[in-house]
Amino acid sequence: MIQGGASGKVVSYEMLVRLIRRRLFREIVQEEEGRGGAGGWLFPVLILMLLEFHSLSTAHEDPSYIQVGVILDMQSSVGKVVHRCIIMAISDFYAANPHYRTRIVFKTRDTKGEPLRALSSALDLLEDTELQAIIGPESIEARFLEVLEHKANIPVLSFSTSPFSNQSPYLLQIAQDETTQFNGIASMLESFKTTNVILIVVDTGNGREMATYIVSAFQKKNIYVTYTFLMSTSANNEQVREELRKLQTMQAMVFIVHLPPSLAADLFYRAKELGMMSDGYMWILTSKTTNLLDSMDSEAIKSMQGVVGFKSYFPASTELHNLVSKLRKEHYTLNPYIEFKELDYNGIWAYDAVYALAMAVESEQTSELASKDNSSATNGVSLLNHMLSINFHGLGGEFKLVNGRSISKAMEVVNVIGKGDRRLGFLMTTGEFLKEIEKPNSYSNHGMESIMWPGGTTILPKRRSLQTNGKKLRIMFPSSSRFPNLAKLNVDPRTNLSSVSGFSGDVFIAAFNALGYGVEVDVTPFNHRDITYSAVIDKIASKEYDAAVGDFTITSNRSIYVDFTLPFSDLGTATVARNAKKSMWIFLDPFSNGLWITSACFFLFLGFVIWFIEHPTNEEFQGSRRQQLGTTLWFAFSTLVYAHREKLQNNLSRFVFIVWVLVVLVLTSSYTATLSSVLTLQQIGMKDISTGLEGLSPLGGVAFDKLKVFNANLAKIYTAKDYARVLTSGGVDVVVAEIPYIKSNLALYSAADFSLIKTASTTNGFGFAFQKGSTLAREMSTQIARMREDGTLKAFEDKWLKRQSAVMSTDFSSPSPKILDVYGLRGLFLISGVSMVLALLLSMIHLVREKITMKKWRCIL
Repeated sequence: MIQGGASGKVVSYEMLVRLIRRRLFREIVQEEEGRGGAGGWLFPVLILMLLEFHSLSTAHEDPSYIQVGVILDMQSSVGKVVHRCIIMAISDFYAANPHYRTRIVFKTRDTKGEPLRALSSALDLLEDTELQAIIGPESIEARFLEVLEHKANIPVLSFSTSPFSNQSPYLLQIAQDETTQFNGIASMLESFKTTNVILIVVDTGNGREMATYIVSAFQKKNIYVTYTFLMSTSANNEQVREELRKLQTMQAMVFIVHLPPSLAADLFYRAKELGMMSDGYMWILTSKTTNLLDSMDSEAIKSMQGVVGFKSYFPASTELHNLVSKLRKEHYTLNPYIEFKELDYNGIWAYDAVYALAMAVESEQTSELASKDNSSATNGVSLLNHMLSINFHGLGGEFKLVNGRSISKAMEVVNVIGKGDRRLGFLMTTGEFLKEIEKPNSYSNHGMESIMWPGGTTILPKRRSLQTNGKKLRIMFPSSSRFPNLAKLNVDPRTNLSSVSGFSGDVFIAAFNALGYGVEVDVTPFNHRDITYSAVIDKIASKEYDAAVGDFTITSNRSIYVDFTLPFSDLGTATVARNAKKSMWIFLDPFSNGLWITSACFFLFLGFVIWFIEHPTNEEFQGSRRQQLGTTLWFAFSTLVYAHREKLQNNLSRFVFIVWVLVVLVLTSSYTATLSSVLTLQQIGMKDISTGLEGLSPLGGVAFDKLKVFNANLAKIYTAKDYARVLTSGGVDVVVAEIPYIKSNLALYSAADFSLIKTASTTNGFGFAFQKGSTLAREMSTQIARMREDGTLKAFEDKWLKRQSAVMSTDFSSPSPKILDVYGLRGLFLISGVSMVLALLLSMIHLVREKITMKKWRCIL
């Protein structure tokens, strides 16, 4: 370098050469214009040529060597291809830029396919102070990324296709993030009107992490992953086959596969054996498999016919063609008898990454030379910043890192047909699908080409043939005749085969036949005394049977383990009670017999007391014995309606009368209230009633509390006969059960016996239970909804559950209100009796004293 004296400016040798060139060129032009000849400028041209030659020769003097670590599995074909692409990239780059002052040299570490060796190699390279960057490995475990995020202090160019936390800015993702395709797959499924899928991922930390991203992307489109098959890397053929059989019984038709090619090949071999690559199935592959589709053997491709896949898209270019030609030529030189597979996608990403790294290193070195005299090793932060600023068009399209990750690019959608794949279209970064990437604004270009699905059909599969064990739909059905009009089992005496009927049985058969599967239904009866309804649900959940049909209540807990159809019955609970008796003597019901007799005695006693007190002085209580008896009885009983005409003259009789009026007031008021309750079936308090509950129903908790029956004496009942028995005998006052049970009971007995007095929407009704993920649940729900709309469901209900002239009341009442007895009013009668006896005694004392006084006066006279 040359130091300027006065200005202190630093002038590089290259700058000086350029200045001399310009000066000589101007002199040549001036000489040409001045002389008009061609001979005078020969000497300056020679000088210019010498300077040019000198600059080219000095460009190669003492280049700066930058060490970069490479971690690859050199035993695998992918690792070998990536390594060759790295070597070719650096060779091509410096051949195109011979004047650059930097040269990258590689330190390669062979992982031999072992994750721990890869991690150890990375840590070893990070300890090397001369190392400026690391490339690889080609397959990365989550724990490897976690260590690098905390340890890296130089740029690490990762081939990871899964997102990472990016806690360290040095970790750069050069491969395309595979999660970008998940939203595209979800959009495709949404256009197919798919709502449930089966997810198949590799059973590793990365596989499980990807499963969470897939589920999240699908949920945004209201698409639910009903089951996730975690396929072990060590699973044998029988284990894979058994898991696929389980998936068959779920009646699922859409499968999303996120597996490496080796596991994907095993999966599709077994799927084809089981007939799962036929009509009605939809298989969608992620780029984890499709990017390496060309590396799979022909038998694997043959078993994958009709599969749709997403893979990274690299636009055709001369550079890409040249690279493939070099690799093919080199491959056949070393392996003349082995077919050359297509270029691995990791190789293209590695090629572009090496190009970007070489440009960043040169840019960083130039900046260092421009800022100080002595060139030192490149700085990690500075190289990282230059790496993030690189933007060029490489083999894989535009290369640019945003927040440490490769920018999103369009993906190719392909259909596996024949010996390879056929392009269907492109998934753009905007989320839309196009047939041709060069015509984004053409209306006819939107969407994709027609898909050839498994089985060779181009029609979008809407449903598939019902897959059941033994080609029969195995259902469990109640065998006991608890409520025969709800669930009735019929056994053919000749064949000993069971069939179902009753309300639930008829609904099931009608809905299932409408699906048109043509599959025989195999009925397995069960008795509630031997197995509970919850245990039956457990058998469906464990795949022992395909469905449960009958009076199965839909609950949130059961829905965790099985899929229910829409309810085919009424929702909620109801209360049934025996009707009040209709008798000509109903007016006597408010009082007990003892109270009637006691009241009559007190009336008579009142009349006697009043007569005894008033007879001596009151003319209205005098006369013949018949008159006195009539007056006394009239006065006593007329107090009920306060219609007496006789005036009381004695204060004692007035006192007795006032107390008795209080008794009469209470008696008449109580009688009126109780008689009104008896006649209208109304009673304010229900705290002491006896209640019967359906014994096999999951009714309880909130459902029972909403009926507002507190402190009830509960009794569990199980059959329609039990309902009638406990209500008729007075064992319970009311029975609380789900509405279908109540309707079944009312349909079996006369309307004069029992009445439905209250309903409450506290349960979800009856539904058919199917295995989790079964498409039958959704399809049967559709049929139930249709039957409800067209009146078929109402016709079945009228056939089995309708009762003529059933009484319906909206009030929650008891038909047997509490009657009044002597014990309840004993205090009132005690007060009245004491007052009468006391008045009678005082009156008798007064009469005795008067007689004694009269005798004395007679003696005196």
